[in-house]
Amino acid sequence: MTSTEHNESCRFMKLLDRRTLSVLVTVIAVGMVLAIIYLARAVIVIFAFSILFAYLINPHVKFLQRHSLLFKNLKGPHILQVYLVFLILLASVFHAFGPEFHGRPGRLAREIPTFADTVASGEIADSVGRNLGWTDAQALRLKAFLQGQRANIESAKQAIQRSALEIAGAVLVIPVLAIFFLNDGDKLANQFILLVSPSGNVGAVHSLAAELNVMLQHYIRAKVILGILSFLFSSAAMLVLGFPHPLALGVIAGILEFIPIAGWMMAAATIVSAGALAHSHWIWMLALLGAWRVCMDYAISPRVMGHELEIHPLLAIFTVMVGGAVGGIVGVYLSIPLVAALRVVLRRLPALKNAGASS
Repeated sequence: MTSTEHNESCRFMKLLDRRTLSVLVTVIAVGMVLAIIYLARAVIVIFAFSILFAYLINPHVKFLQRHSLLFKNLKGPHILQVYLVFLILLASVFHAFGPEFHGRPGRLAREIPTFADTVASGEIADSVGRNLGWTDAQALRLKAFLQGQRANIESAKQAIQRSALEIAGAVLVIPVLAIFFLNDGDKLANQFILLVSPSGNVGAVHSLAAELNVMLQHYIRAKVILGILSFLFSSAAMLVLGFPHPLALGVIAGILEFIPIAGWMMAAATIVSAGALAHSHWIWMLALLGAWRVCMDYAISPRVMGHELEIHPLLAIFTVMVGGAVGGIVGVYLSIPLVAALRVVLRRLPALKNAGASS
């Protein structure tokens, strides 16, 4: 080997070593970021829901700002107004449509686990059989089936109880964090863009952020539409079946529609328990809620989400199923906005590359 070939070989090895080191550093950095995301996933999820809640509140804050005679340049007083109005509306619903309902939350909270125990033990089969005119043999078959599923029913009850505790904690934290995003959201977004974008790409990243902002607004609008539909269906069904406080319980069903999986389960448990306590037609209500859930998950929700986010309904169903398999309840809720955001980023990627190349 000549000296020239030897020098070229040394340069190649050095270049290869630099490339290997660069790849190794990149892999380690990505691994560290993924590890941090995994360890802090609960905090990240709470912040993500806080941002979505801020998007829900922001239109009302802007409306008050436009029509206010004072504090037009300040968001803080209008954010406080919106929070107070929402609290007053919720309190009014419970007091106006259920004058004695507010005195029974403790009893209702105790009756829901008792109702689940009645289902798990199979004792509910006798009540179902009497209401539907079944024979003793049919009631015994249902009782045997429920007793065979006791472990699954107990597991579902415990999962709902755990979810209720987690949701109760998040309900207290998310509105507080949302205040910061409402008050300083634009500043935080601008600082983040300046931090992550190269110097020549700021304009393109701002354009991407604006499109993501519009996408999230459409997502929240779709969730509001679904909540209103759940309120209307639940209230109408309870009115027809003679349930107590149908409008108040319908409001609960509409609000809990924003919580994936656990939300409609808690709403159904609350509605059915209220009907059982009032000796209403709770069995028919349970059947209607089950049919409504199927229609909601596989027909209404994919079409509403698809229309608002320009995603095919079949892709929306697939996204939710994959999100549920990967991330559980959180994956179900965040899968569609994540896919919509990825779609926006991929569409904007050529513009970002061109802006970076021109700079």
